[in-house]
Amino acid sequence: MSDSKTILIAEDSSVILNLTKKILELQKYRIVSAKNGGEVVKQLEAQPIDCILLDINIPVKDGMTVAREIRQHGDDKIRQVPIIAITGNANNYTMDDFREAGITDYLPKPLDFDALVRTVKQHIG
Repeated sequence: MSDSKTILIAEDSSVILNLTKKILELQKYRIVSAKNGGEVVKQLEAQPIDCILLDINIPVKDGMTVAREIRQHGDDKIRQVPIIAITGNANNYTMDDFREAGITDYLPKPLDFDALVRTVKQHIG
């Protein structure tokens, strides 16, 4: 059931974070957040996370670096969490670049909230 699923939103824009959080909470997901790339792995280690929405241009550590760290993590469960990249610069990357970093899927900014919900449901139900 989706109400037991937890999504980590790693996003430094409070506007995008709050909108995304509201949309996903309406879908009965539990939301936790990270304001920078340095917090993402800490959040993953602190609690079970079912999916990550990861801003690529996040401070401290960019999203590509964070995704690689997650995929190399010592814990199997953490290594396998679906990562959905969120980026305003999708043109700077190819899907191969995202895959190489371990990113499962991506959504361009500005976010299309219907696509957001569809993409999350596709990966975690």
